[in-house]
Amino acid sequence: MQGRKRRNNSINEIAIAVNYDNEKPTVSGRELHKALQIETRYNDWFKRMCEYGFESGKDFYSILSKNSEGGRPSTDHALTIDMAKELCMIQRTEIGKRCREYFLAIERHWNSPEAVMARALQFANQRLELIIQQNSRLIETNTMQAKQIEEMQPKVTYYDIVLNCKELVTVNAIAKDYGKSAVWLNKWLHEHGIQYKQGKMWHLYQKYASKGYTHSKTYAIPDDSGDSHAKPLTCWTQKGRLFLYELLKENGILPLIEQNHDEA
Repeated sequence: MQGRKRRNNSINEIAIAVNYDNEKPTVSGRELHKALQIETRYNDWFKRMCEYGFESGKDFYSILSKNSEGGRPSTDHALTIDMAKELCMIQRTEIGKRCREYFLAIERHWNSPEAVMARALQFANQRLELIIQQNSRLIETNTMQAKQIEEMQPKVTYYDIVLNCKELVTVNAIAKDYGKSAVWLNKWLHEHGIQYKQGKMWHLYQKYASKGYTHSKTYAIPDDSGDSHAKPLTCWTQKGRLFLYELLKENGILPLIEQNHDEA
């Protein structure tokens, strides 16, 4: 009776470590070899077991195990639970039968609804974490791109304003782009040799007169009696407006839209 009791205790004490880090649980071939109480050297035994048709990469794969005595690592094998069960049957021993029952219990737990749900949740959490990381990188990339676009925006915006406008503009309208008055701009252009005044009209010097920068426009002004009188006005074309933009920019004078960007 005492001998039988010790035997039952040995059945309950079977505990071969199971590795759950892989897609399917695995066990160490050397640990199973020891638990099965095989007297043949592990390498010779495992080579003979492989003659039963087990395939590397499907039923097992080779690993290196640390030597507890500090020597060179030994070759070990990570076995699937299915392969471990078959190896237990092949031994045709009582200990082999008990080890197989141990693996059957592990397999039932692995395939239980609770375990399947836990793995599904773990996989979902990993996918969620991956999506969060990808979104973070995407947000970071978009932020950088937005910043680059913002840095390029002043020149693009001002040119768009000019190029999208096909009509003639007055010197007063252009001056407002810079927060200046028409008097200031006319004076500045005169001082820099761009135009001169004849009577009440400004004219471009010959160097610029033939480039299509300005165009004379006539508009009617009513007098006190209600009669209209024609009055000429020098207006700037959009080509001339861009010329002024480049000229003023060379002298450190920027339109308000670019000044506001620099301040921001």
